[in-house]
Amino acid sequence: MQTIGLLGGMSWQSTVEYYRIANELVAARLGGLHSARLVLASVDFAEIGQLQRAGQWDEAGRVLAEQARNLQAAGADMVLICTNTMHKVADQVAAAITVPLLHLADTTARAVQARGVRKVALLGTAFTMEQDFYRDRLATHGLEVLVPSAEERALVHSVIFEELCVGIIREESRQAYREIITRLAERGAEGVILGCTEIELLISPADCPVPSFPTTRLHIEAAVELALAPQIPRPVAAL
Repeated sequence: MQTIGLLGGMSWQSTVEYYRIANELVAARLGGLHSARLVLASVDFAEIGQLQRAGQWDEAGRVLAEQARNLQAAGADMVLICTNTMHKVADQVAAAITVPLLHLADTTARAVQARGVRKVALLGTAFTMEQDFYRDRLATHGLEVLVPSAEERALVHSVIFEELCVGIIREESRQAYREIITRLAERGAEGVILGCTEIELLISPADCPVPSFPTTRLHIEAAVELALAPQIPRPVAAL
């Protein structure tokens, strides 16, 4: 089994889900007392959030790149950035390590394609919904991406940061998300990407009139699959 490196803390609420799901998947696959081989670097989200708001993405990327190097030094065979938004600096992080960076948008896009969906709604932070880095990555897989209206985007964003990231789950917010998803489906969305790792704490498939794609679960499922894949033996050097 390979070791999965989790670059988390953004927020710790969703990072807990990465840890839990990884261990449940490994236990289901291998049985007995098996659990996932993991190393975790957890940053202070307040510091990262301040850099996000200030638009200091290069500095945020430097911080995450340093932590990714620490994960590799600790034995990680792959690295996962446990947040959709910070995939804005994925290239900077990937350049800092020699092990694979498993890109969350790629794992999500493959799952969307496997369901035969081509036009998909995207919920996430304002950064994820409004900037190009995530939508463009999905588009490279042939997906057409819809986002909520400006007012709806503001609501989705505020629920993430003011409620979900601090462990608050409100039925009123769940209902507001349901209504937004329904309107996106009426605009032609054939599925909805829950493109913030905290949204899965609030929204389940039962809340969606179209197929939902929970990015946290899809990301860690892909990582566990890779970690448990048969490894090709390295060639032995000739004596």
